[in-house]
Amino acid sequence: MKHLMTGTAATAAAMLGYAVGVERRHWTLRTAELPVLAADSRPIRILHLSDLHMLPGQESKQRWVAELDRLDPDLVVNTGDNLAHPQAVPAVLRALGPLLQRPGVFVFGSNDYYAPKPKNPARYLMPKGRKKRIHGTHLPWRDLRAAFVEHGWHDLTHVRRTLTVSGQRVFAAGVDDPHLRRDRYTDITGVPDRQAALRLGVTHSPEPRVLDPFAADGYDLVLAGHTHGGQLRVPGVGALVTNCELDRSRARGASRWGAHMWLHVSAGLGTSPYAPARFACPPEASLLTLVPRGSRPAGTRNLARRRAASHVR
Repeated sequence: MKHLMTGTAATAAAMLGYAVGVERRHWTLRTAELPVLAADSRPIRILHLSDLHMLPGQESKQRWVAELDRLDPDLVVNTGDNLAHPQAVPAVLRALGPLLQRPGVFVFGSNDYYAPKPKNPARYLMPKGRKKRIHGTHLPWRDLRAAFVEHGWHDLTHVRRTLTVSGQRVFAAGVDDPHLRRDRYTDITGVPDRQAALRLGVTHSPEPRVLDPFAADGYDLVLAGHTHGGQLRVPGVGALVTNCELDRSRARGASRWGAHMWLHVSAGLGTSPYAPARFACPPEASLLTLVPRGSRPAGTRNLARRRAASHVR
């Protein structure tokens, strides 16, 4: 029994060391092809970024994100939680620097407004109704927003907007962070532009109470983050939690939501500095190739760090 306990402890320590020291820096590019565009539309390439949770000294992450510009996306969509430190705005801007020259849209998440705080990890396994929300200090989200807008990115917080992307009309709308219950879907309710090649919804947390009205109004695709893909996944089981009301099977990647709409949830590129571990869920950015409905989707692939580097030319 003593040998069994010793072996179990050693295995657990090795797994934790890998999760903290290796996988949380194993930057990965996830690719997917989604049939969401109107008939006769040309493909649109979206780079979906989420949950950077940036600290000022995370230079490896900053370099890797900046290199994603070489993928030549038509549109960048940022679904929030960029910050993890009051002085992280310059680091986020260094990471996104070349991408800010491309068309982009964004909404913010809780860790743009408030700094993370130490929490008992068991809280994530508790029923949602028993959780007490804990806010850290205020973060400089207004400075980050001003920089994004100055570079031409559009803030979709409770806004409906028509964009021209790759010479085609894209109708986009978003809500403030549902995790903080700041969402007001009534501000954007209504049928989106029927003539657009794409009707795009954007939210930080993929709460069903927000996804349902997007679907009912006729949106083609909603992009979200927040879940970290579960962050610590069990091989063969998947995510144990999503930190929201979304079911665990949708914690990352693409899925259908209703008869018409698709949902894509990014597992994100960061973690809270107080929970710096990932297991079976590497940090990711997503390159989504949108094609007309009726096309057969090519599915989803992960390109690990080495392959991503060779793909980003």
